[in-house]
Parts: sequence; structure tokens; C-alpha cells
Amino acid sequence: MTERCARADEDPRAEVRRLRWQCRRGMLELDHLLNRFLDLGYGDLSATQRRDFTRLLAEQDQRLSDWFMSRAEPPDPELGALVRHIIEISRERRDSAPTVRTD
Repeated sequence: MTERCARADEDPRAEVRRLRWQCRRGMLELDHLLNRFLDLGYGDLSATQRRDFTRLLAEQDQRLSDWFMSRAEPPDPELGALVRHIIEISRERRDSAPTVRTD
């Protein structure tokens, strides 16, 4: 099976749709994390980081879960940096989300 990386001439909306499909995982937590990053941080990635994100999505769910839960470190330094970036974006957005008052 070959990985399909984004082509320079690919419509950005088509690229995101393709990636969103690849973000569908067997673990709901990974679905949420990867899709949230796709919405909030993917657009800011360089072309190299976007290729790394595609490589990341080719990994098995259990391995991704271990990396995102800090139970293991990716052997590839670029993937390790991307995992840390995804976690950082997820935390930033969660922490900066407006709170809803209930009173």
C-alpha cells in the first residue's frame, strides 16, 4: 500500500477531506484529537510537516495512542516533534476556550 501525500496541485479542500477520512480511527480519543488538530493547526504546517502528518496517520492506532499519551516516544524525530505539536495545539485551544457560565 502506498501513502498518498498532498500534491502541489491538489485542491486544499480535497486534501483536508482526504485527511479527515484518514483521521477516522478505531479509538474515539484519536478521532477527536486528530480531527481537532486538522481543524485548528493543520493549516499552519509547512509542506514538510504536512507530509509528516500523512506519515503519522499511516501508523497503527495503538502506537499513536502510546505516543499521544506519552507512554512511548516515536523513533522518528520529525514524528516526535509533530506529536508534541499536536498535543500543544490541542491544549492551547482547550485552555483558551471560553468558559460557559451556569449562574
